[in-house]
Amino acid sequence: MLKREVAVITGAGLVQVIKEKVPELQDGQALVKVKASLVSPGTEMSTVKGRREKPEQCEPTRFGYANAGDILEVKGDAKGLTPGMRVACMGAGAALHANYAVVPVNMIVPIPDAVSYAQASYACLGATALQALRRAEPTLGEYGAVLGLGIVGNLCSQLCALSGARVVSWEALPARMKIAAACGLKNRVNFKDSDPVAASKDFAAPYGLDFAVIAFGGQADQAYASLKQCMKVSADGHAMGRVVLVGGCKITMDGGAANGNLDIRISSRTGPGYHDPAYELGKSYPAGFVQFDTQRNLREIIALIAEGRLLVDPMTTHTLPLSEAAQAADALLESPDKTLGVVFEMKH
Repeated sequence: MLKREVAVITGAGLVQVIKEKVPELQDGQALVKVKASLVSPGTEMSTVKGRREKPEQCEPTRFGYANAGDILEVKGDAKGLTPGMRVACMGAGAALHANYAVVPVNMIVPIPDAVSYAQASYACLGATALQALRRAEPTLGEYGAVLGLGIVGNLCSQLCALSGARVVSWEALPARMKIAAACGLKNRVNFKDSDPVAASKDFAAPYGLDFAVIAFGGQADQAYASLKQCMKVSADGHAMGRVVLVGGCKITMDGGAANGNLDIRISSRTGPGYHDPAYELGKSYPAGFVQFDTQRNLREIIALIAEGRLLVDPMTTHTLPLSEAAQAADALLESPDKTLGVVFEMKH
């Protein structure tokens, strides 16, 4: 029986690496020899932070949902996947921070030689950003804002630009502003050093913002209140446009005229299919009704990385062995101004 090393979160919020048996393959799954995995500084680290603040009585939780590697074996209908294929993988409980992973076939996409394993590990968060943009519906020539330049916010901003829309990004951490600049994002506002409302109004003048994406966690009432002042306004004085919530943020909303005619939209995960067991294990949705499912979003992110149009390398601030998972978690929580993309490289 093959064994693996896998990172876990204890009930006290400590990150450890344990050894265990690799689960047996079921129909619609592939065994992947993992070469790299990416830590999500938002979703994943919120569990670590929450348990440190309020310890729980629970078994250690395996974590990680974005990795890349080589297929060793497949079972059942492999959907074109073959042993030896280089792939990007995603999925909670599947694409773990581990040296071996068992992943449903529809949560896997091939990667070309031009894309490294570390780059491919960004596919999941890239698909999350792409789904948010599909909800925002930017079009050529529109003006938009992205609030937060973490990994998802950075990728949202890049994808906005690729769509032909003009985008301004709000952030407070200088390191993330520099990373954004390295990713080609020219319109950046440090909302602690300057007025983001004035800067965004000037940026979108004389029209106002057509859409916005809030891509950070925590309380966002003040950010939302500021954002409303930047949106386009109809002749009757009502704010208009589309506001998408993709980060784990919270906003308080009043009905009626308080929010004008804004469309508040939620973007969930990576697109249709994720967390549908039948889909993940190989079933398909009718393409005529579901144009962009999770797998298509993953494929598009990999294609954009391969073409050099979507930049992820500047976001990787740390490349570590899996044995240093505890140190990586501490750095993400304690030094967000210096730590963003943490990639584990697996040794075999």
